[in-house]
Amino acid sequence: MKRKIQLIVYHANEDDPKKCSAKKLHKFGFVKLEKNIRRVLKHAILLNPFAKKSLSKEDVKTAKKNGILAIDCSWKNAEKSFEYLDRKNISRALPFLVAANPVNYGKPFKLTTLEAFASALYILGEKEHAKDILNIYKWSPHFLELNKQPLEEYVKAKNSKEVIKIMKRYI
Repeated sequence: MKRKIQLIVYHANEDDPKKCSAKKLHKFGFVKLEKNIRRVLKHAILLNPFAKKSLSKEDVKTAKKNGILAIDCSWKNAEKSFEYLDRKNISRALPFLVAANPVNYGKPFKLTTLEAFASALYILGEKEHAKDILNIYKWSPHFLELNKQPLEEYVKAKNSKEVIKIMKRYI
């Protein structure tokens, strides 16, 4: 059996628990939830909107070895959390994608933790793993339909430069 990429969430407990996709992912056994920022794994791919480099196939080996890390916190405190975790991990930004979640439907870059993980997995070629985690909400499988064309192009890109070139056509 092929080993799945480990998904880790630093969870600051700063949002509405009823709307928290990270907690639901944890409940279904899809992610490891860490509440202490100092205990978060090192050398993982950190999904960081402030990163200078985009996630691409170049990151597959690192993701398989060390996992993918997302931060679930308030945007007011996000920069500090990303800054701290950036020192220990490999920061990568997700390219242009549109949210399917009910709160931010149709808004670019306003993804839930679930949508961010699904995007990352899809771009890294782990399409089935992405589809598996998206089954936790009725609305979430629609995320792949909504972003099918850009995701299919991003997954074919060899590196970050190619992903950014593709992304610029959608912005």
